[in-house]
Amino acid sequence: MALTHIDCFAGPGGICTGLHAAGFDTRVAIEYIKSCVDTYSANHPEVHVIHSDIRKVTSEQILPYIPKEGVDLVTSGMPCETFSTAGNTSRSFYDDRQFLFREGIRIAEIANAKMILFENVPAITTKTVEKGSKTLIVDVLKKELKAAGYPNYIEVVLNATDFGVPQRRKRYFILATKDEKIKLSFPIGNAREISVAEAFAGLPNVIPNTSKEAKEYSGEESQYSLLMKDNSFWNRNGDQTVLTYQMPMKHRECTIKRFKLLKQGESLKDLFERYLGEEREALQAQRILPKKMFIKRNYRLVSDQPSPTVTSHCLDEFVHPKHNRALTVRECARLQSFPDSYDFCGGPYLTPHLHNDIQDKYEQIGDAVPPLLAYAWGRKIIELLQGE
Repeated sequence: MALTHIDCFAGPGGICTGLHAAGFDTRVAIEYIKSCVDTYSANHPEVHVIHSDIRKVTSEQILPYIPKEGVDLVTSGMPCETFSTAGNTSRSFYDDRQFLFREGIRIAEIANAKMILFENVPAITTKTVEKGSKTLIVDVLKKELKAAGYPNYIEVVLNATDFGVPQRRKRYFILATKDEKIKLSFPIGNAREISVAEAFAGLPNVIPNTSKEAKEYSGEESQYSLLMKDNSFWNRNGDQTVLTYQMPMKHRECTIKRFKLLKQGESLKDLFERYLGEEREALQAQRILPKKMFIKRNYRLVSDQPSPTVTSHCLDEFVHPKHNRALTVRECARLQSFPDSYDFCGGPYLTPHLHNDIQDKYEQIGDAVPPLLAYAWGRKIIELLQGE
């Protein structure tokens, strides 16, 4: 009998995809952003997806879709903007979103869940409840877990690279259970590092500004690319033969010239350090270099290493290791370990980062939990609950 699951802050379905491969039955998902809801429903049609602000979700919307005795697991990967150090040097950004973990606990209580798994960026461990306070958010979270009847918990920071994801991505987790007799443990990752070249195996190049999508694989394979096509592993229907979302992007000529200056492992910051004085001014006059230097911009990936952390800004942050262009949607999905059969719906390819109610395909991918990391948690939780 498959273990049952409720997916809070569900995004495009990274956690669900990994748990499904591990053998879980996701009954309910809750997500606020419509484009993520569209992607989730397209890939997991069997799940009852509630498109709503989680704070407004009621027991009446959940209970008809879960077993009468409750579910085995609730996952909660609440938004991490208030905890992230990216682009937020002061870290003084406080709002009510940092207490959204309470909604994960509330849903777990409604669903009588045996376990809760929280996921966030490691920086959450140093974030205080308000400026000048010494009380940490995670301490409030642990206190409220105990009050809700989940006194048995462990916390850990895991790196996705250790679980076969071709990306250096550290994430903080708390696993909590009602059962004080269970000796909790976390998944141990001992996978070898998967390189960007292995991740991109079989994905042909596309030429910027041509609108010519590549729909056929090149024929090259790696163990990793084969896993991304293995729908029996992912418990997904169909055969993966048609390539999707290998679509060229639009670049200005000056942007392509900038990319040509980058060596693997270099970014815009390196170009600002290399070109000084009149040489830099000349490049800026041609718009090859921007007037302002952005540290996390235009990093050319290294072929034989994993990628840095994929974020919602991945289109601007990464340059292909060999070709003078940004990454395609499918290349970003490979770095996150989404299977090749995954359909990214809803929203355009790109939206300005001003919209909180819509995410383009790159943003959806960048904000997700890597499915292979979720798979490792799924196998561990099955072992803990079933004593396998």
